[in-house]
Amino acid sequence: MAGVRPVRRVGLVAFAMAVASVFSISPLGLQPVLAVSGPGTVIGWGADNLNQRGVPPYLSDAIAISAGANHSLALRTDGSVIAWGDDAYGQADVPTNLSGVVAISAGANHSLALKSDGRVVAWGDDSYGQTDVPVQLAGVRAISAGWHHSLALLSDGRVVAWGDDSYGQTDVPVQLAGVRAISAGWHHSLALKGDGTVAVWGDDTFGEAEVPANVLGVMAVSAGLDFCLALKSDGTVVGWGDNRLFQSSSVPPGLSGVVAISAGANHSLALKSDGTVVSWGSNIKAQTFVPAGLADVVAISAGWDFSLALGGTKTPNQAQPQGLFTRELQWVITGILGLIGLEVLVSYLWWHRKVVGTVPPRRQP
Repeated sequence: MAGVRPVRRVGLVAFAMAVASVFSISPLGLQPVLAVSGPGTVIGWGADNLNQRGVPPYLSDAIAISAGANHSLALRTDGSVIAWGDDAYGQADVPTNLSGVVAISAGANHSLALKSDGRVVAWGDDSYGQTDVPVQLAGVRAISAGWHHSLALLSDGRVVAWGDDSYGQTDVPVQLAGVRAISAGWHHSLALKGDGTVAVWGDDTFGEAEVPANVLGVMAVSAGLDFCLALKSDGTVVGWGDNRLFQSSSVPPGLSGVVAISAGANHSLALKSDGTVVSWGSNIKAQTFVPAGLADVVAISAGWDFSLALGGTKTPNQAQPQGLFTRELQWVITGILGLIGLEVLVSYLWWHRKVVGTVPPRRQP
């Protein structure tokens, strides 16, 4: 019949409304954050679909942290390493005999650890050779794990790279020397030189390898997905590269007194001298929703779409957003969708009874 097809569409609309009202709250709710305090504790916020911010409750003696794509690392006071989150490639399977560690770095699906003797240990995904540490590598003083590549800074100021080189991210400039800090991004690499200037190589799709002229007097660098951050000696932050989600050059106006920075996939973190954290960029998984009351932080690390803070204190029994919306907004959306869906469903049933339920008399032969 001519009237049946339109009302079927109405029925589908009603069903879609009902489904939408359920999904508007199920994955995006607020979750309570446990009370934590002390210099060795770790706090996480943002995405937790793979338990990447699910800090082990017994961890209370961390001295360094590193957030990867979907896994996390923490260095403990005894030189051991603990990991949690995604372990699909063994990136959270810390070698059982690993000890004497002084630095850690989490990449996309691999992990690096620097030992006190200057040697590097790597584990996890090796699809691009990112965990194939060069056999003769020694005298390392800093490490950085990127998406599918790894960097090591030697004591003489030279940089060694290995892993994926699809965009030239492991092609360390021949003339590069006097480096004092390194950072590996998605497909690009950063190096901070002793004179406060920055060198970048690798992918330049979004201008991430084009260092702005005002990037001078730098004291720290951090490479994100397709962007870069630099911390200047005056406590201000400069960003460049991809800014489509306001993650790089959209530094909050007036931000100063910064002592540390960390670039994630599409968001950025800054640690201020007063122990507070400022964040900007993508917030689709609440990765820039810094927990209210968070203070006394001594280190930060931005992952793919989650964030970590070390040594912070936070008021107990507060709720932390886990998704795009707050709980109150989600309930409002759910209520509106529910009412609309109910009205559409009632209309559908009425029309179904009137049009479909009325059967025309059979023709007489």
